[in-house]
Amino acid sequence: MLGVSSFRIFAPMKELIHICHYKLYAYDELSEQDRQLIDEAQCATGRSYAPYSDFQVGAAVLLDDGTVVTGSNQENVAYPSGLCAERTALFSAGSAYPEKAVVALAIAACMEGKFTRNPITPCGACRQVMLETELRHHTPMRILLYGTEGVCVIEGGVGELLPLSFDSFR
Repeated sequence: MLGVSSFRIFAPMKELIHICHYKLYAYDELSEQDRQLIDEAQCATGRSYAPYSDFQVGAAVLLDDGTVVTGSNQENVAYPSGLCAERTALFSAGSAYPEKAVVALAIAACMEGKFTRNPITPCGACRQVMLETELRHHTPMRILLYGTEGVCVIEGGVGELLPLSFDSFR
């Protein structure tokens, strides 16, 4: 007697392409609120503790009530015990204002005392925390990535930066 086996028939292979939608602005083209948030992120780079990488990162989050919370990267010789600026700011906001949604996040970085020419993007761990923050409050956040040559503004939330997020497989 032959055994019965179950198997799934998969559809033919598809190629899917993810495109990140963003706009590139000169700093002066931004709204006053966006410039202030970037200014807060830039200021936060000065509170960075980065003796090993000399890469100072600052982040500023705007909450739905207008409150701004900042964070900076904090390194530790016992790598990876440090924490990125984005997670420092997001966790601080979540701890101090758990009922408030994050509506925007600005990031700025310095190397050798100068802001980076091109915007930097969050690491994978920060992207996942950003997604969790959006899910927590059902609110996508605007993301502003500062560089002296332009500011990258992502309106569609962290899904633009993290297309195959851990959450997308639930």
